Amino acid sequence: MTQDEQYLRLISIFHYVVAGMAALFSLFPTVHLVLGILFVSGALKDAQDPMVFPLVGWVFIVFASMWILCGLTFSTCVFVAGRNIGARRRYTFCLAMACLECMFMPFGTILGIFTIIFLLKDKVKAQFGVAVPEAGLSNEKPGT
Repeated sequence: MTQDEQYLRLISIFHYVVAGMAALFSLFPTVHLVLGILFVSGALKDAQDPMVFPLVGWVFIVFASMWILCGLTFSTCVFVAGRNIGARRRYTFCLAMACLECMFMPFGTILGIFTIIFLLKDKVKAQFGVAVPEAGLSNEKPGT
C-alpha cells in the first residue's frame, strides 16, 4: 500500500468521525423541538395571553426542525464523501464536500483543508480517474 493510499484511507476514516460528530451536534435542538411541541399542545399555558405560547411554540418547532434537517443532511453528505474517498469515486463531490466541511469548525475545517490539499495532487487525481494535465502544466514539483 502506497503512502497516498494510506492517506486516502485515513482521510476516509476521519470523514466518518466528523460525520458522526456533525450528526450529534445537529440533534442538540431536539430540546427546543420538544419545548415547542409542549407550547403548541397547551401543556404550558399562560392565563394572561393564550395566543403567545402556541405562536412561540411553532417558531421553536420550525427552527429546530430545519436545524436538525440541515445538520443531518450535512452529516450524511460528509459520510458519503468519506465512502467515496475510500472507493476513489466522485472526485468533484468529494472536493466540494471538503470545501463545505470547512464551515464546521474546528474539526471540519482541519479535515476540509487537508482533504482539499490532498485531493489536488496529480497522483490522487489519477487514482480517482480524473484527467491529469500534461507534463509542464502539473501542479507538483518534478521528482515528487
